Amino acid sequence: MNLTVTTPLGIIIDNENVFSLRAEDATGSFGILSGHADFTTVLGNSVISWCNESGEMSYCAVCKGLLTVTKGSQIFIATREAVAGSDLADLKNRVLAKYHLSDENEIKSRLLQERLHAEAIKNIQKYLHQEDRFDAST
Repeated sequence: MNLTVTTPLGIIIDNENVFSLRAEDATGSFGILSGHADFTTVLGNSVISWCNESGEMSYCAVCKGLLTVTKGSQIFIATREAVAGSDLADLKNRVLAKYHLSDENEIKSRLLQERLHAEAIKNIQKYLHQEDRFDAST
């Protein structure tokens, strides 16, 4: 099978010698072998692993993404960030921790933005209410 992992910055992995692949989506871990049915799934922050035909394992940490299998032999992963490596423990500890921290910061930023938006709406309503009182008194 052929595995391609891409980010907005380029191709991280292009391997034509993949025997099997393991990945994880919201429903759990799953495997892909040659001849797999076509499908698409959303990946979370996780480490994908694959075995080549000689039994060697390889790994890649992905920061969310979309995995697509086509023609039973083409696996394509598009992700925001990816780090390939040969040490599974290092990828899990170092890279996934960074991705999770990034997610937490993104959530905090969104909450702050929502609070600022709500405060702006309150101020607009307050201003409009003052205008209504001014119009009524004239």
